[in-house]
Amino acid sequence: MVTKTASLGRNLPPKDDIKGSRMLEVAFKAIGAIERVGNKLPHPVWLFVFLATALVLLSAIMEALGVTVVKPGDGSEIAVKSLLSREGLQVIVGDVVDNYAAFPPLATILTTMLGIAIAEKSGLINAVLRMTVTKVKPRYITFAVSYAGMIGHVAGDAAYVSLIPLGALVFRAVGRSPILGAIVAFVSISAGYDASPSLTTTDVLLSSISTAAAQTIDPTAFVTPTSNYFFALASSVVISLVITLVVEKVLSKRQDLDEDADGIEKEPSSVHLEEAEYRGLRAAGVVALVFAVVLIAVLAFPASPLRGEGNGLLNSPVMTGMAGIIGLFFAFVGYAYGRKAGAYEKPSDVIPAAVDGVKSMAPILVLFFAISQFLAYFKWSGIGQVIAVSGAGLFERLNAPGWAILLGVAILISVMNFIITSGSAMWSLAAPIFIPMLMLLNIPPETTQAMYRVADSVTNCVTPMSPYFVMALGFIQQYRKSAGIGTLASFTIPLAGVIWVVWMVLFFIWYGFGIPFGI
Repeated sequence: MVTKTASLGRNLPPKDDIKGSRMLEVAFKAIGAIERVGNKLPHPVWLFVFLATALVLLSAIMEALGVTVVKPGDGSEIAVKSLLSREGLQVIVGDVVDNYAAFPPLATILTTMLGIAIAEKSGLINAVLRMTVTKVKPRYITFAVSYAGMIGHVAGDAAYVSLIPLGALVFRAVGRSPILGAIVAFVSISAGYDASPSLTTTDVLLSSISTAAAQTIDPTAFVTPTSNYFFALASSVVISLVITLVVEKVLSKRQDLDEDADGIEKEPSSVHLEEAEYRGLRAAGVVALVFAVVLIAVLAFPASPLRGEGNGLLNSPVMTGMAGIIGLFFAFVGYAYGRKAGAYEKPSDVIPAAVDGVKSMAPILVLFFAISQFLAYFKWSGIGQVIAVSGAGLFERLNAPGWAILLGVAILISVMNFIITSGSAMWSLAAPIFIPMLMLLNIPPETTQAMYRVADSVTNCVTPMSPYFVMALGFIQQYRKSAGIGTLASFTIPLAGVIWVVWMVLFFIWYGFGIPFGI
């Protein structure tokens, strides 16, 4: 009898496994609840329409109640103005076009996208990603695929389409699970969305929204697209290392990585570059180098016409027009690659590519219309300033340290990101409140924006509300037909948890030592 009991005991799963399975079960239930709640939310466009309507009513109520605050510094009084007044209706009805045209990210994101579309359609970005993962030894393949994801952020959402199947193929080519390769690529792109070794459209988009929010406190404030570049560059390396460590030490040990489907019908050699592509990359590299040298040279001279007032760099046309500089850079290197690789035969061939890039922005342009009206109402009514001053006053009375305030805001953003997965929509809601509030507590907008980028990125790989979560699941199901949301989440939850902690630690080290987040 004793022997039988001992034998049964030996067949029982270890306590750690039981505990781990229970934790995953709880996590899956939470994910299911988030999915159910999120599915009941309207499209982000309608969400902003509803918020704008509520804001109109709230402004009338707050004006009737005589809500005012005293602005720190100059002691001026800020009162809430009703949007149902004659002046308010002018903002709602008469200024509808101006509200849209004056929305800071509108023109900047389109300008940048024109150049990036030329590079993307030429095949340059895809070639760079493939070169990144094929020029390394198999033992470094996890880091290579992960860092390719960081590079792929230049392509925006297109990186999901190209890199997830590429990650699967590369892992399969070196004898490893393609499922794991797809997950590494997906998590790198989504959880590390705001970390990149190069400037991206996200830098342009977020900095534009941050500038508009900061100018409610300081009309001269300007947040450049390079304001978080140093932090983003370091983050891209750190996050890739974290993903590599968790995958190699934990996830690769799982016993459920075998395929049960035929997989993507492509030979592993398809990840390798052709000679024409190598010629294109060499040409693109030369053009990129020349572009950088010329830009540095014209800024090096104090009397340069591209310097700003007082021979400044931060107020120079290059910095204030960074969106155009980024667009031109990608247009030049993309065309150089395309000519050598055979994608473009003559300069006019880039026009259809640029047109396609603008077409791809159509959903964002529709969303921007709703956001721009909401933000115009928010700014004119004075509600944002009242909230900012009141919130800053509360934190001052509580004597809360800056790091604690930033951590609290980061947790709130991470939770909100489970439901509102659009980074621009989320920042459009958060920036007008948090940037002015923290500016009054002597926390620069660049710091608040950097914190937001960490908090907004990590949970992207966990929430089933993201369309790319479903896309990643579709790629994985090509290798395992039985895979579901729980399968993907069981891989992404541990990665997201570790990335969030490490990235936040990196942010607070940066913040604590006063290291510049960017230029």
